[in-house]
Amino acid sequence: MQPRTSARISLTALVGTPVTDAQGRLRGRLKDIAVTTGPQAGKVAGLVLKTRSGLSLVPSQDVMETPAGMLELRFSGDLAPLKDEGNYLYLQQDLVDRQIIDVHGRKVVRANDVDLEWLGQGAAHLLRVAEVEVGLRGAFRRIFKGLLPKAQLEAISRKLGPHSIPWQFVDVIEVDPARRVKLRIAYERLAKMHPSDLAEILEELAPAEREAVFTSLDEEVAAETLEEVDPKLQKALLEKLDEERIADIVEEMDPGAAADLLAELPEDRSDAILEEMEPEERQEVEELLEFDEHSAAGYMTTEFVHLDMAATVAKAVRTLRDFDGDPESVTEVYLLDEKNVLRGAIPLSRLVMAQPYTRLAVLAEPRVLSCPADMNRNELAEMFDKYNLRALPVVDAEGRMVGVVQSDQVISFLREQI
Repeated sequence: MQPRTSARISLTALVGTPVTDAQGRLRGRLKDIAVTTGPQAGKVAGLVLKTRSGLSLVPSQDVMETPAGMLELRFSGDLAPLKDEGNYLYLQQDLVDRQIIDVHGRKVVRANDVDLEWLGQGAAHLLRVAEVEVGLRGAFRRIFKGLLPKAQLEAISRKLGPHSIPWQFVDVIEVDPARRVKLRIAYERLAKMHPSDLAEILEELAPAEREAVFTSLDEEVAAETLEEVDPKLQKALLEKLDEERIADIVEEMDPGAAADLLAELPEDRSDAILEEMEPEERQEVEELLEFDEHSAAGYMTTEFVHLDMAATVAKAVRTLRDFDGDPESVTEVYLLDEKNVLRGAIPLSRLVMAQPYTRLAVLAEPRVLSCPADMNRNELAEMFDKYNLRALPVVDAEGRMVGVVQSDQVISFLREQI
């Protein structure tokens, strides 16, 4: 009788399975399965056997499934002792009962079991990881293994229905620093997520897992994500980072969000982070820290597009292309005179329709709304509601433009009040 062409089997069912050689002699029992990481992530590299002399790692191609559902070695020689060089993820040890990220579903789940698959037969009879079981079925298998006959356990678990994630959509969260370096789990797919989704994932994780994920992100992604979480979680995420790393992240944040973050930290920690920042970014944040956090200035960003009164549409387009801030936040281009006094605003829609040589002063709104820097946030919210604004310039006592409040900042404040 030949092995099946393709058959699914759970990790729970495999662990503890006797392993014999071709002569039928017991060589050990399966304890774990080693999976590769990196470019070949998910490939079963070897099976960990518990023998009388200790643990051994047998290459995947040297083990096959017998018709009776046992495991058989393709050789009869000595087994090599297990030498962990940090290239493997061990499914039972490192994955089962751990929190993982469902990259496709953008959520945190717990791995209850792993489904593997035998592929082909004969010389090509190999094992690969298919899915991670995150539902009740996997938990049932583990709880009742050994309490129910194997056939009965499998029959009942099948009735529960699968709730699994294909292996390609799984990102493993490694916590133990001693293994984090060795596993080299890649988080590239996390960086492609929307910052709001990443923020929700971080909020769902336990502190150690949260730290492991956040520290894996580059400065830009970490900054965008940090802007989406509440102040309490912000402090928790930065708690174990040094000032230089925090400064690199803060420099990538919107200046207003960066000022809000530093205002929540102890003064000595905030000062140390500012010292590590580049002079230009530090000056912007320090200026914002001087304002009342509940005023219009406390909610504004200092990153906005402005030009002089004589500028043309062509120059405005070049300025927009060179803008270092978030391009999605730009809804208007502002006109300032030689003293930085606000003189006009041009919606982007009007700018797009104009000829390149057209002067911006001709396109500017005849009346431009603005608010004083010290306006309290309740009055600010009323103004956004009354005029149905997407953005509002902020000016100082002399009428000089110092920043812009975006509608999403007002919405965030209003949500806090609910």
